[in-house]
Amino acid sequence: MKLQDELPVDHRLATVYRYGAGLGGVFLLVFGILGLLNHPGFLSTSGDHIAGMSTNGALSVLSVVMGLVLIGGAVVGGNFASNLNMIVGLLFVLSGFYGLTVLGRPDANILNFRMSNCLFAFIFGFVVLTFGMYGRVSSHLPHDNPYWQQRHRDQQPLPSGPPAIVKVLKPGPPNPIGH
Repeated sequence: MKLQDELPVDHRLATVYRYGAGLGGVFLLVFGILGLLNHPGFLSTSGDHIAGMSTNGALSVLSVVMGLVLIGGAVVGGNFASNLNMIVGLLFVLSGFYGLTVLGRPDANILNFRMSNCLFAFIFGFVVLTFGMYGRVSSHLPHDNPYWQQRHRDQQPLPSGPPAIVKVLKPGPPNPIGH
């Protein structure tokens, strides 16, 4: 059985994944369309500025494509949107590192990155990555979470509740202080 089959269709995590993908996709789509409306050169290194970031035709087209991919993930939803958010978030973080390596080198800076673009790529990448990992990666997942259940198939959840009730359910000697 695959983990993607474990998440119920109406699980609340699917909503988080959808909103994360949808909001990120809409922002990228608007940024890309606004960049294309100014008719920049496709690989120009002196393109226009949209929302405080520099752009050219290649970056605008790439933004539109990534925006449509994220919106498509929001439409599909579920674990697909979660996985897609993690992949796109990682790609944006990597593009931030790409931007840092080509700053000041017009021959290699084909996407016309400036420092504001690099900062946006890092922040947007981590936000989308967080949306994708929400409810999947944590040390304190609830025991009814399908991802916790997948990782702990052999374990029974520990009893919870007030300490007196837990002590009755798990009898034994008290732990000495400092040990």
